[in-house]
Amino acid sequence: MSLVVMGISHRSSDMSLLERLSLDDTRLDSLTRTLLSGEHIEEVALLSTCNRLEVYAEASTFHGAVAHIGEAVADETQVDRDELNAAFYVHYEDRAIAHVFSVACGLDAMAVGEAQILGQVRGTLSRGQDSGSVGHQLNLLLQHALRVGKRAHSDTELDRYGSSLVEVGLSRAQEHVGDLSHASVLVIGAGAMSSLVATTAVRHDVRSLTVINRTPERTRRLAAATGATARNWDELPEALAEADVVLSCTGAMGQVVEADVVRRMLPGRQGRPVAFVDLALPRDVDPEIADLPGCLVVALDDLGRALSDVSIGGEALRQVEDMVVSEVAAFLMTRRQESVAPAVAALRRHAAAVVRAELDRLDTRLTGVDAQTRAEVERTVHRVVDKLLHTPTVRVKELVANGTGGGDYAQALRELFDLDHEHVATVTRPPERGGTRDLP
Repeated sequence: MSLVVMGISHRSSDMSLLERLSLDDTRLDSLTRTLLSGEHIEEVALLSTCNRLEVYAEASTFHGAVAHIGEAVADETQVDRDELNAAFYVHYEDRAIAHVFSVACGLDAMAVGEAQILGQVRGTLSRGQDSGSVGHQLNLLLQHALRVGKRAHSDTELDRYGSSLVEVGLSRAQEHVGDLSHASVLVIGAGAMSSLVATTAVRHDVRSLTVINRTPERTRRLAAATGATARNWDELPEALAEADVVLSCTGAMGQVVEADVVRRMLPGRQGRPVAFVDLALPRDVDPEIADLPGCLVVALDDLGRALSDVSIGGEALRQVEDMVVSEVAAFLMTRRQESVAPAVAALRRHAAAVVRAELDRLDTRLTGVDAQTRAEVERTVHRVVDKLLHTPTVRVKELVANGTGGGDYAQALRELFDLDHEHVATVTRPPERGGTRDLP
């Protein structure tokens, strides 16, 4: 089994294609089922954000998995396969692990160092555990990726230099409408990104903040957390008319801010400018609004261009890159050691079974032995077996840690000690999928 990462991101495609690749939870579940139905993929996790769709797969064959992933994504999204192929990137094994860790750290984000990706990776792992698509190997990978991402923000200067999409969007809005401390801000949506938007707006000391969403309970919860005013979804036209800055990030599959609605509200604004920052994919804000008088529309692709020249600083970047390199090496060592662990465990279980059988046979032959003598005999036999097994089990782990083939040594143990393959499988078999909830 090998790790394959295949995806499309803002680095390989424009936003128009990513918009067509945006999948809601139902379609993500559908794509997951399709991927698992193929003969080449044993485990799969999908990372879907506003600027990437990535498939993480534990695959039995590389080329078969790549072909199956491409076909499945094309079928689910109805995007032409040739168009997808031109934008797809594929990473395998070491490079795949390094890519996942880099993504979790924010090194591959549109805004380098953006911490929101950690929550998205955590959501990918949680969704995979719940659906059963994530097994032992991907659980190990994503758990490790989350720890690396957290370290990147806590142990380096990454946060000091990171530029936020929200910050850049608010900066563009301020250039259009003036000082944000005099602006009324409307946040459409109540998810994780909307929470970040609202929190950032409060930090900018905006004059007033309003939150609106289709789900009243989530709207009230976000409003209470940020000191905003909560409004019902049917009040959206009125809320738009009162706002100077509108930041939208919903999970809707269609536009929620329509050009006709904005056009009707403009006369009442008496020339007061309004800025729309669209952080959603697919777009929440009709692009035609940008052609209306006094209206600015800032979309994700605009933010991507604004952030393309942003650097987080050479030293901080090197710190995180070095961390990723060392963590990839550590993860590979862990995985190599795991490759021989089932055989080692099976060997010890086999030895214990032999000891039990021989002691039982001894009991039938030696009658009248007192309990103290019997216990000493048992301890002696166990010590002998432990000492005989100690050197080969320690040595095989050392050899694997030094980078030599774990699978070869595991096979050698099975052959030398005549370990039954089914016996090893019972040790190897991971816990039931979906049962692990240890999210960093």
